[in-house]
Amino acid sequence: VQLQACGGGLVQAGGSLRLSCAASGGTLSSYFMGWFRQAPGKEREFVAAIRRSGSTTYYADSVKGRFTISRDNAKNTVYLQMNSLKPEDTAVYYCAASRYYSNSYYAIDQYDYWGQGTQVTVSS
Repeated sequence: VQLQACGGGLVQAGGSLRLSCAASGGTLSSYFMGWFRQAPGKEREFVAAIRRSGSTTYYADSVKGRFTISRDNAKNTVYLQMNSLKPEDTAVYYCAASRYYSNSYYAIDQYDYWGQGTQVTVSS
């Protein structure tokens, strides 16, 4: 499956953005999906994840209450709604797909496919 992330941009602190991740070459409903981010000079880190049906979601503590992950399997798309953005949210955001659910859903090596990333910049 190929993943294409989009929706990044420049926003002021306190603002909102919605990222999208479209899948092709496969059926998104077959995959457990996640969002990760990587800031300059830092390691890639887990942001959020969602089960195949969308019934259960997972979040990093740093984004809980501000970000919402969702999916529309009919559209083969996963979303990340980001509200109350902070300068420390600045990073390249990546979507990722895993063929299997794992309790280690926050780990990079649990995911089989990655999108190319979209830049999010939050100004203070």
